[in-house]
Amino acid sequence: MLKNEPIKFQGHVFTFLVLYINTSAAHIVKHEILKKMRIKPFLFKNASIILNISYLQSKINWKTMKTAILSTGLKIVGILNCKNKILKNLILQSGLPILNYQEQYVKKNNCAKNQSFSYQNKKMQSTIIDQPVRSGQKIFVCKSDLIILNHVNTGAELIADGNIHVYGEMRGRVLAGFNGDITKNIFCTNFFAELVSIAGEYLLIEKIPSIFLGKSVHIFLKDYNLSIKPLF
Repeated sequence: MLKNEPIKFQGHVFTFLVLYINTSAAHIVKHEILKKMRIKPFLFKNASIILNISYLQSKINWKTMKTAILSTGLKIVGILNCKNKILKNLILQSGLPILNYQEQYVKKNNCAKNQSFSYQNKKMQSTIIDQPVRSGQKIFVCKSDLIILNHVNTGAELIADGNIHVYGEMRGRVLAGFNGDITKNIFCTNFFAELVSIAGEYLLIEKIPSIFLGKSVHIFLKDYNLSIKPLF
């Protein structure tokens, strides 16, 4: 509450969709965004997003890419994982901020960008973490299930090609089947996640029925829609 102060800064945690761009073709990015919007208009209407551009290089026409994304109606909050100095300067000149946050990567089996995975007759390994996942941390595992034996705090992010299990309170953002495997699942014993996703299909906490909050749940894809049911 402001009394004698004209302004005040205060920390808050907000949930944004993160758009991972894996092509420099702006028209393809626009086409794919609009396709997603037609499927789930309630999720993307007037949405503010963060762009993850790990795979983009300086040769991209950044002005064209920015214009293409904004033309869909999405609002760009900032940019994550810009690894190229030339591209970073172009982004800053366009008026968008470069965001930084603490990341923790757990790499498996030399996972590489654009690698094609065959999920048939393929056994996933498991990565087990027994420490709390703090706000701002990002746990990313390739070719592996991810098992958390502790709490996941608000503002944390879990990403796995395989299934994700959380045997504690699950907050933050949780993305399973990251490489497109629609058969993957999310299991947790105390569900409060800000965002859950399997193979790119998302649900924000605002769209999750309150009867599941704080419960043990199983999250899975059915007919390409995220479904939730009690775990027990």
